Amino acid sequence: MYQAISHKFRVTVQPQFLEGQSNPADDKYVWAYTITVENLSRVTATLKTRHWVITDALGRKQEVEGDGVVGEQPTLAPGESFQYTSGCPLATPSGMMMGAYGMVSEDGNRFAIDIPAFSLDSPYDRHSVN
Repeated sequence: MYQAISHKFRVTVQPQFLEGQSNPADDKYVWAYTITVENLSRVTATLKTRHWVITDALGRKQEVEGDGVVGEQPTLAPGESFQYTSGCPLATPSGMMMGAYGMVSEDGNRFAIDIPAFSLDSPYDRHSVN
């Protein structure tokens, strides 16, 4: 599990390699990741946007931006949490993801909360010792 706390919001990520959706012979590797966003602050805020940086094992980066998560823009009051699961395909057997959520508090204040960097590992990744 991976965690980050920023602006008194905790983001926890649990990635999982999806063997059944992957096809190494075709350079297709798929992961699911479950994210929990917890409001540890005293303000209510809405998750408005997401920004991802996805890096594969060859160092190729892809940036993804959009509104909300999984079609939603959840509002979190103090003490509330929101959990969702999404996925990521790569053409390499490993990689990493990191990012941020754009938040807006009920008084209109905009701020970003960190999504911790997390690794996408599969049993097909070959590690070498130099």
